[in-house]
Amino acid sequence: MRPIQSLRPIRAAGLGSATALLALLACASTASASASAADTTSPHDHEVITLTGRLAEQSRFPVHPGGAAAQGDRTVFRSILFDKDGNQVGETGGTCTTTRVDNDGAEACNVTYSLPGGQLAVQGMVFGHLTPGPPPAFDNAITGGTGKYDRARGSIHAETTAPGERRFTITLEP
Repeated sequence: MRPIQSLRPIRAAGLGSATALLALLACASTASASASAADTTSPHDHEVITLTGRLAEQSRFPVHPGGAAAQGDRTVFRSILFDKDGNQVGETGGTCTTTRVDNDGAEACNVTYSLPGGQLAVQGMVFGHLTPGPPPAFDNAITGGTGKYDRARGSIHAETTAPGERRFTITLEP
């Protein structure tokens, strides 16, 4: 089984929302991509893939249009994934729903990573998405996959590297 962390949308510059970054995280290449398509190492028999996600599309669906953030606000996004050499290796698509607006907010996210040879299903919570500034780093669980990633398990660590851009470290369990 191979795990991948779910990705969370990146806040667009000046938008103040971390969900914009989530869309960027949706497309990450996994172990199915060749070594030339992604950075791959195998510490402790885990496969590690590092990709860069760039936000391609994002739409927000607030519960109270024009109002303050509210429980139930939803963001839908799509990101393009690139390997260390800048080659496009996949994409992500997903949704995040605000579950808490106090204490800097929290979102529950579901993301699919389409990669060479299959897809990875990722989900998890992202905390602090309502905090001004760059979105916080987060870790999500890889809960399954298709094709080469059938029954995948593991995690994905996401961190913002620039506005609309995140680095995804995908760790797949053996």
